[in-house]
Amino acid sequence: MERDVMEYDVVVVGAGPAGLAAAIRLKQKAAEAGQELGVCLVEKGSEVGAHILSGAVFEPRALNELFPDWKDKGAPLKAAVTGDEMHLLRSPTSAIKMPNWMVPKTMHNHGNYVISLGALCRWLGEQAEALGVEIYPGFAAQETLIDENGVVRGIQVGDMGITRDGEQKGDFAPGIELRAKYTLFAEGCRGHLGKRLIKQYKLDDEADPQHYGIGIKEVWEIPADKHQEGLVVHGAGWPLDDNNPGGWFLYHADKQQVYVGLIVDLSYENPWLSPFDEFQRLKHHPVLAKHLEGGKRLSYGARAISKGGFNSLPKMVFPGGALIGCDLGTMNFSKIKGSHTALKSGMLAGEAYADALLKGAEGGDALQAYPEAFKSSWLWDELYRSRNFGPAIHKFGAVLGGAINFIDQNIFNGKAPWTLHDRTPDYATLAPASDAPRIDYPKPDGKLSFDKLSSVFLSSTNHEEDQPVHLQLTDPSIPIANNLPMYAEPAQRYCPAGVYEVVGEGSEQRFQINAQNCVHCKTCDIKDPAQNITWVAPEGGGGPNYAGM
Repeated sequence: MERDVMEYDVVVVGAGPAGLAAAIRLKQKAAEAGQELGVCLVEKGSEVGAHILSGAVFEPRALNELFPDWKDKGAPLKAAVTGDEMHLLRSPTSAIKMPNWMVPKTMHNHGNYVISLGALCRWLGEQAEALGVEIYPGFAAQETLIDENGVVRGIQVGDMGITRDGEQKGDFAPGIELRAKYTLFAEGCRGHLGKRLIKQYKLDDEADPQHYGIGIKEVWEIPADKHQEGLVVHGAGWPLDDNNPGGWFLYHADKQQVYVGLIVDLSYENPWLSPFDEFQRLKHHPVLAKHLEGGKRLSYGARAISKGGFNSLPKMVFPGGALIGCDLGTMNFSKIKGSHTALKSGMLAGEAYADALLKGAEGGDALQAYPEAFKSSWLWDELYRSRNFGPAIHKFGAVLGGAINFIDQNIFNGKAPWTLHDRTPDYATLAPASDAPRIDYPKPDGKLSFDKLSSVFLSSTNHEEDQPVHLQLTDPSIPIANNLPMYAEPAQRYCPAGVYEVVGEGSEQRFQINAQNCVHCKTCDIKDPAQNITWVAPEGGGGPNYAGM
């Protein structure tokens, strides 16, 4: 098939904080040198920010370096943090408020901001375009271009106008090839091209398995008399436990808005657990309900997060390119923050590749200047100091693990003379359904708790229905033949968007995929116990359209 070809110095895949920061630094460095670099950024969402979801309490350290004058430029950081609270929920009605001195210092938020990361990415996109970055939203990178020598030479954008059966429609348009000297992959957590690159180049051979959580979030508008702009509330405990861990957040943003959500660790054991339903019942706890009652839910979304941190970092570079941001796994779970680290990783990559190109590099090499700069940066130091946080919780539970983390962070300043590891992949942790307690979730009340389908509606998710299913089964028999008898087919519950269903009775049972509901969280790709589900990019522009997440 003949494909149009466009050539650049650098192609960046993904318009999240890492990809945008990389593109911006490439252009800034070129401008400082009085030279030109051709930089293209492709984004599968319908616009920059459409697929961005984060808590988010934002640490401005990297942004201060990228744009020291961000306040004058109008960056959307409005709600400075005014207070921190930490609660341990003991039951559906009781809780303990932790004194501030007992909270690991990495979770103190003085100097940070409650933001919409989607809004920040839109602003960063404007800055990038002003510098000359070519941004193409609505174009999904579907394949990596790799030559006969194993060198990455760019990406191919997905074809448009293909039917569900693989036939070409009347409006068929072949995806173009975007070729580059270097290609930077910033697809976010569990990027489908990044996943292939890690496997092909064996980038994770010396790393612990990556660990993940699923974050489910809602934006609420609450009465003015309940609004406390800048208040940050975190918690753990009920309705989760040490075998099924996680934590929640509730942030007071500006404009009388509250961001509330639950992160469920994807190492959870009980196959009957539904992260969505755990979140819905969580909101009825008095600690959270007092903030939300009388308010209105505005939006909903979900996204997996990479939380393995320092111990799970793969090698960063390969011939012709690099992984950055959450494609690499730079989130600092001890802070529950990954935006500033993604920004910094993108900046470090942008600087390294700009320096090489401005000195005449022709590309194709595994540029070591990027990992060397990474290891010399505050980002490496920050992730190293937080290396024990996740493994301590996994191994010892919330209370004892929390105590270990307090000692590690507050006494040893992250440099304790030990390193904990968790080498069990998240997909391998489920207990058989017959050995696990069933969970009877209450019906939603339509005031604080809601059903999945009405929630997906608020995400503005949309896909062209007559296209190939982008949730691919390696073996279509496994869901009914294996997962159903062993684990009661957990995809029905771990998906926060109602994509997967077991329909029919007895021998007529079948596994149904409602791909049009998919919010691109990637949980199925991560948690399926048979590793039988592969998420690939649908037609560009498909998926959620988050306005303020």
